[in-house]
Amino acid sequence: MTADQRLLLVHAHPDDESIGQGATMAKYAAEGRGVTLVTCTGGEMGEILVPELEHLAADREDRLGEHRRGELAAAMEALGVTDHRYLGGFGTYRDSGMKWHEDGHAIPADLPEDGKGHENAFWHADLTEAADHLVEVIREVRPQVMVTYDQFGGYGHPDHIQAHRVATYAAALAAVPSYRQDLGEAWDIAKIYWGAMSESRMRASLRALRDAGDSTTFEGMDPDGPLPPFITADDNLAAVVDAQDYVEHKMNAMRAHATQITTDGPFFALSNNVGSVAWGLEFFRIAKGQRGELNEDGLETDLFAGL
Repeated sequence: MTADQRLLLVHAHPDDESIGQGATMAKYAAEGRGVTLVTCTGGEMGEILVPELEHLAADREDRLGEHRRGELAAAMEALGVTDHRYLGGFGTYRDSGMKWHEDGHAIPADLPEDGKGHENAFWHADLTEAADHLVEVIREVRPQVMVTYDQFGGYGHPDHIQAHRVATYAAALAAVPSYRQDLGEAWDIAKIYWGAMSESRMRASLRALRDAGDSTTFEGMDPDGPLPPFITADDNLAAVVDAQDYVEHKMNAMRAHATQITTDGPFFALSNNVGSVAWGLEFFRIAKGQRGELNEDGLETDLFAGL
């Protein structure tokens, strides 16, 4: 990586990156900053939304991961990101699957057919072994900033939680000069962020949808009621990247993940009804490092601020 400023993102499955930070990735790539994406699994257990591709499902031909590999490559092209790796190499870790808790968040699957029976399911990966794969990437790329999930993985998906654990542990190990010197020279990541969604923005977006007569997008979410755990109170936000000029890049990347995201689904409905603000402002919580210059809302506007 030759760019002076380098960003590393650690995500669980193909499509997570485009939904979470696609606009930021496109903006930084266009500005000549280094953007590296590490995806931890192939997304083999994902729900297939394209009827003619249902034969790829895990309980049939079990070839969804390879297909999603192509989708991710297309998404990265849409975002202008040229450095993408799978943790340990493609196929090292498998999508663990999940099921829904009655309270509305994801929990680990507990049946073999749901993914637990696969010996390389990411949820059951040895933490040090998985972290070492990422340590090697960190020491090669030498990013000043890393983005991953919070400790709950946003909504409880076991692979998101595991990605958080692996990223957090790898960042600590990579900074230790005496640790695994065969993996490269030690590197301390200056700033670590967790992706977030602003509560006030989400409530405003929901109101706009409901006022437009849309009662099905994000069905069950009340603009004035309780919100899911992946929504973050504004007081806990540390940074916002205004990448509204790159929303179309983000939407094209999401379109590339066709087996997982439909153009008549909630993400596109939100964009159509609310506009670029809905997906062009991407928010973050800071987990490590000192914040730089803040805007009038008390937020950084650049993840590299202060470096």
